[in-house]
Amino acid sequence: MKKFDDQRCCATRFAGLFKGENVAVKIFASTDEQSWLREMEVYKTTMLRHENLLGFIAADNKDGGMALQLWLITDYHKKGSLFDLLMSTTLDLRLMARLARSLANGLAFLHSEICGTSDKPAVAHRDLKTRNVLVRSDNTCVIADLGLAVRYFAKTQELDIPHNKKTGTLRYLAPEVLSDTLNPNHFDSYRRADIYSLGLILWEICRRAGDKPDPCELPYYDQVPAEPTLDDMLRCVVLENQRPPLPSRWKDSPPLVTMTKLMRECWMPNPSARLTALRVRKTIDDLAPLIGDFMAP
Repeated sequence: MKKFDDQRCCATRFAGLFKGENVAVKIFASTDEQSWLREMEVYKTTMLRHENLLGFIAADNKDGGMALQLWLITDYHKKGSLFDLLMSTTLDLRLMARLARSLANGLAFLHSEICGTSDKPAVAHRDLKTRNVLVRSDNTCVIADLGLAVRYFAKTQELDIPHNKKTGTLRYLAPEVLSDTLNPNHFDSYRRADIYSLGLILWEICRRAGDKPDPCELPYYDQVPAEPTLDDMLRCVVLENQRPPLPSRWKDSPPLVTMTKLMRECWMPNPSARLTALRVRKTIDDLAPLIGDFMAP
């Protein structure tokens, strides 16, 4: 197996072969068994297969000599994360829309319940960021890293929350998570927090798009330190109600005007005022008359 650089979580990642196919292998230390068990459990959720979600292949444990290794084997995407792509590539408006639309499509599926012979629960991600989104060879997104996900089973009204106190990446946390005012017993609370994070990712994508793209930056790059604390983010996002700056050049591009409106409606301070992932996807679909068919192969 070949190790590759990935800062998405504390696990080590490798590229390898499984039954003759290229795969990604995420290796957890034995001390992080709960995280491995949780992510495996979520990936094995009934009907949790979708073109815009990372494909789960298998889980296993191996004797690494000094310590037990816990393996999670998934599809391999050589382009890496959305963060990697944005760091190295500028986008035309079609590629901007393709990335944004496929991301929203994956999140809409994740958030949805499917009832039938086999029921799919609604799932909220809770750690959505550009490092946790991978890019396929066709430049569409797949959502990865479901270790913090919450599941809601509508038939039994069961809310399945992971047994750890991790809450995601500080820079991407919604105001209600930062201020500890999120209702932990209401699934929609988690869904709406995901939408806030989605709005920040749309901002990152749009910065790299158009005739005069801006440098790749993380949300709040000029408003908080490089390694912000909870207090830094609480001050910026909640107390001062700041959001990432919107480049003035976006006003001259109708597609970017639409995207600006979308991200603003995703990161509203009032969670109930935020859009759904399905509404985000449908609004991006409406850009096709302006920029052409951006989802064609």
